[in-house]
Amino acid sequence: MSEESERDTNPAAAPPCPTVSQRDQWMVESQVFQIYQLFATIPGSAQNLMLELQRDNHMQYLSKGLRHLSSAFSVLDANRPWLCYWIFHSIALLGESVDDELEDNTIDFLNRCQDPNGGYAGGPGQMPHIATTYAAVNTLITLGGQKSLASINRDKLYGFLRRMKQSNGGFRMHDEGEIDVRACYTAISVASVLNILDDELIKNVGDYILSCQTYEGGIAGEPGSEAHGGYTFCGLATMILIGEVNRLDLPRLVDWAVFRQGKECGFQGRTNKLVDGCYSFWQGGAVALLQRLSSIINKQMEEASQTFTISDVSEAKESLDGTSSHATCHGKHEGTSQSCSADYKSIGYNFINEWRAQEPLFHSIALQQYILLCAQDQAGGLRDKPGKRRDHYHTCYCLSGLSLCQYSWSKHPDSPPLPNLVLGPYSNLLEPIHPLFNVVLDRYREAHEFFFTES
Repeated sequence: MSEESERDTNPAAAPPCPTVSQRDQWMVESQVFQIYQLFATIPGSAQNLMLELQRDNHMQYLSKGLRHLSSAFSVLDANRPWLCYWIFHSIALLGESVDDELEDNTIDFLNRCQDPNGGYAGGPGQMPHIATTYAAVNTLITLGGQKSLASINRDKLYGFLRRMKQSNGGFRMHDEGEIDVRACYTAISVASVLNILDDELIKNVGDYILSCQTYEGGIAGEPGSEAHGGYTFCGLATMILIGEVNRLDLPRLVDWAVFRQGKECGFQGRTNKLVDGCYSFWQGGAVALLQRLSSIINKQMEEASQTFTISDVSEAKESLDGTSSHATCHGKHEGTSQSCSADYKSIGYNFINEWRAQEPLFHSIALQQYILLCAQDQAGGLRDKPGKRRDHYHTCYCLSGLSLCQYSWSKHPDSPPLPNLVLGPYSNLLEPIHPLFNVVLDRYREAHEFFFTES
């Protein structure tokens, strides 16, 4: 019997049929590697051009988005503060600004999105929502100045956050809305940066986040779901901001996060999923946060390698249980400057100001290569991957990830990195960000001084 006849009569001898996911992966790999192969074979002068961040084109694309969007954007009517944040944050990362009139118009617009009972809606007259509250607050911090920062009604916003808080520690996104890790992060981030974070908002949040860490090590959106890059960043950042990050299994979290950087050099959001430029921040940001937690990670690894007695296990459990409540002082929390309950208000500030240079846990040059060669649209804007269209969301998070890469080796969070750590011309250097809030660092510091002085 011929080989062909055997395959026809014996299904077991036939090669396996590739899945849709495999075909998609091979197609993306082919597109990415064609770009890398072209880059490797062209002269050095042409390589420099390919690696150049197209600042003017990006600014043109972003500025146009502030003044006019096509009818296709009507589907984002309930996300208008997000559009403001994605665009203004991208402009700030580029070290640019817009005219005063446009800034004033934006502040006035966000004021119309601010609900009389607290929080910001996706548009004027809509229901307040924690996610759009985060986007609005980050936009106003990015704009900066007295008018912008003073426009936030912190008392009413605090009341809104309290109404969204659930007994299990989670937050609802809006009245009768979903409860997930994203809601926890956006609520705690806003409360932290506005200096309204207290014991009531923090109560049981750590327990809820902990219940979302999966067997893989990453963090899911809710208990029982799959680990996901966006939720992992949100969960990790939240645990840092409330001073309970030592409760997570950080070694497993590191393993899961670093292995999401694939052969394309970018990050995927979940296991066996395609690379996506936005995860340059969501996964890259999570890894950047983990980079700062090396002492806790090392301690957890040492403890895991020891043989515990029953009493040792009991004592370890009691020490972790003690971090879930801020009603009393339990001693200094490792990885933060927190020594008792009131100190969590300073965690975000101390996290960036007590910077210690650490070797990055991911390949920062490779990620810059993916962003500049595969995610950048030469005509302006950034995208998910080759073959996709540019958009403001991916522009924001690709640039945020690029900034994290560039400063990943810095001895101080806003000290200029060495030229060999910035891929392409040094003019590619972006503004540094605060990795917990994803706002440009100097805008965060202005906001911190304003809201802590106001209290």
